[in-house]
Amino acid sequence: MSVAEGPQHGRTGSLAHRVPDLGALELLLAVARLGSLGAAAREVGITQPAASSRLRSMERQLGVALVDRSPRGSRLTDAGALVTDWARRVVEAAAAFDAGARALRDRRDSRLRVAASMTIAEYLLPGWLLALHAERPDTAVSLLAGNSAKVAELLLAGEADLGFVEGLTVPTGLDSAVIAHDRLIVVTAPGHPWARRRRPLTAAELASTPLILRERGSGTRQVLDAALGGLARPLIELSSTTAVKASAVSGAGPSVLSELVVGEELALRRLVGIPVEGVSLRRALRAVWPTGHRPTGPARELLSLTRG
Repeated sequence: MSVAEGPQHGRTGSLAHRVPDLGALELLLAVARLGSLGAAAREVGITQPAASSRLRSMERQLGVALVDRSPRGSRLTDAGALVTDWARRVVEAAAAFDAGARALRDRRDSRLRVAASMTIAEYLLPGWLLALHAERPDTAVSLLAGNSAKVAELLLAGEADLGFVEGLTVPTGLDSAVIAHDRLIVVTAPGHPWARRRRPLTAAELASTPLILRERGSGTRQVLDAALGGLARPLIELSSTTAVKASAVSGAGPSVLSELVVGEELALRRLVGIPVEGVSLRRALRAVWPTGHRPTGPARELLSLTRG
């Protein structure tokens, strides 16, 4: 086989333009091992005309003849034997590179760090994580629970792969997707005077009454403060949704909690829901991640499960 063009002198252009691609090098190695271009083509999964074209292109790129073809088969030229030796080292290095990259992917995909605000962490995430475990039983999941501000902090510091928040807005530096909607309701123990009233509470009454509340920075508190113009009065501030609910059940005072949280207590009459007029207490539940870094691997799979 003759070379259609002479050698390419100099070192202009990038390395990618001067070095044959891996497919061509693998084909050359197969020709050297099998002694037949047709057999080499079958091994690498291409047609014989495509293999001939690929070899000619590589010879033009390198400026030397690599293979002599005859009725008895294909034989490497002296230059081809030398290039084959180099090609073997390149292909082995590429295989090592691929194995290392796969190991990195496997290590990344074997763990998932989730940060979630309290209501989602306690009442929604367990079901999602059980579904994820069924799909990815080898993925180790760590859950970091905190208020919405803490979730944002963990994501921006690279300490979590995916987050969930409950507030009215998306924290700065994060992208988001709405996964569900939620409503806050005012609740009291059955012995509280509000449990016997027949008229809905007004916004002014709610704002003037000390309440058992989540701390500032939580999504629940953010929604309530926005609804009341920042006038919510704390009787007690607690950092756990469960603690707020327990305090309300004990009769310590009225509270405002997600309807996700108090369904059982309302059904058993351990708490009573109090209607409120003139106040919007609806909110979106969002998955969040650092801007420009769409979730991948198990984080992407968990995100898809939240929409199922």
